Formats: sequence, C-alpha cells, structure tokens
Amino acid sequence: MDIGTLYVVATPIGNLGDISQRALETLRAADAIACEDTRHTRHLLDHFGIRAPAFALHQHNEREAAEKVIALLAAGKRVALVSDAGTPGISDPGAKAVAAVRAAGYPVVPLPGPSAASVALSAAGLADERFLFAGFLPAKVGARGTAIAELAVVPAALVFYEAPHRVEETVADLAARLEPARTLVIARELTKHFEQIAVMPLPEGPAWLAADANRRRGEFVLIVSGPPPREGLDAETERVLKALLAELPTKQAAKLAAEITDQPKNALYQRALEIKGG
Repeated sequence: MDIGTLYVVATPIGNLGDISQRALETLRAADAIACEDTRHTRHLLDHFGIRAPAFALHQHNEREAAEKVIALLAAGKRVALVSDAGTPGISDPGAKAVAAVRAAGYPVVPLPGPSAASVALSAAGLADERFLFAGFLPAKVGARGTAIAELAVVPAALVFYEAPHRVEETVADLAARLEPARTLVIARELTKHFEQIAVMPLPEGPAWLAADANRRRGEFVLIVSGPPPREGLDAETERVLKALLAELPTKQAAKLAAEITDQPKNALYQRALEIKGG
C-alpha cells in the first residue's frame, strides 16, 4: 500500500467468507479505516483479527469526515474506506469523500468486491442486455410514482434497492405503473442464511409478498425486466416524443420528433394524439 492514499474497499453484503484476500491485506495495512458504522465494521474487523482504528463516515457527517481523511493522507497515512456492506458510494456513503480526496490531489484506489445489485442480477436469469441501477426510489408516494413513470420507457432492466418497511408499497407501485408483461425479481437477504430469490410476472409481486410475512423481511434488491417491444414506436422514440410534447404543440412536437428519431411523422403524430388524449 502506498502512503497518502485512500483505498475504497468493498466488503461482504452478508457472508463474511466473500471478502477478498486483497481487501483483507488492505485493511490490515491501513493506518485508519473510515466506515459507515464503527460498531458494524468492528464486527468484521474483529472476525479477521484486524486492529486498525476506525472512525465514522456516514451520510450525516461525510463532509466533515472527509476533512479528517484528507488530514490523515496529508500526514502520509493510508486510509481505507468501507460501508456497512457492499461497495462504498453505491447507494451508500463514500462518493462525497472520494470527490474531496481527489480534489485535494490524493490518489484513490478502488478494490472490487461484493455489490448487492450485481449479485442479484447474476442470479436473475433475465434476457436484458442492459440494466439501469436506480438505487432507492423516493419514499413519498407522489415522488415515487413520478420516478417510476420516468423510468418506464428506459430500454433496460431496472434495478432497485428497498428496505423491508417499504417493499410492499414499492412493489405495488411498480406493478400498477409498469407493463404487466414485465418480469419481477425479488431478491432478499442475499448471501445470508435466509437468502431468497424469486422470479415472477410483475403483477404477481404484491400477492407473493402478502402471502408470507417472512418474505417482507431483510434487505431487498428488486429487478424489473425491460419494457416489452411496442408496435410502431420503440422506447427511445416514445421518450423523445413525450419530452417534446411537454414543451411544444402536438404537430410541432411530432415534426421535431420525426427529425430527431428518423421515424415516420404520421405515426408520431398519431401517437402524440393518443398521449394527449390519455
């Protein structure tokens, strides 16, 4: 390990056996470890006999903690950054600290490792060639509905994280606002003792969760397959047309959309009328 360097270290999302040899070597050689929750990380460090001092770096103190990281790096120390589970900066604290360290001129070295999103995708068996990681949807109903509507036309599988106390309403919203032909993957407690990965038609999601209280426990990754093919307009053309309709009259929006997408103007105009009418 080089002095004056920040190491971004991915840690297990459940099974401690998933930690890499390189991650262990880095944590053992670190002069200090910045972590989301010192109590949680101490359990990991104690398990592997690592005695490096740890300090908190979480969403409520990240800017201040980043200053401490930079001060340590300025003193020639080696600092490791971890979150409670998975990869820092991916729906977890860390991104602001990394940006501050880079801005201060110190090197940042990433160590690959576990991420709940990639773990769930690897076992989903979906045919989509692309995916979009959307993280946590908004907690408020209106904002969540708006976010789902914006994501509905993305031509890729959608990957979400969700907490147990919101998973029912989130799955219900996904089922209500997205096409019923889509597939839903519910992955909970990944790599842990009660790991469960269920694949089903999207409309069946709410009933599946309601059937057993145990299915609503743990941390969740939700994956929804990409939108089914539309007759006439593809998802990207639909997105462009809707964006233009929000700002322009129908005929003008259809004409400009035809120029942008190279799709027939008449088809775009008819679809624009449907959107306006609906």
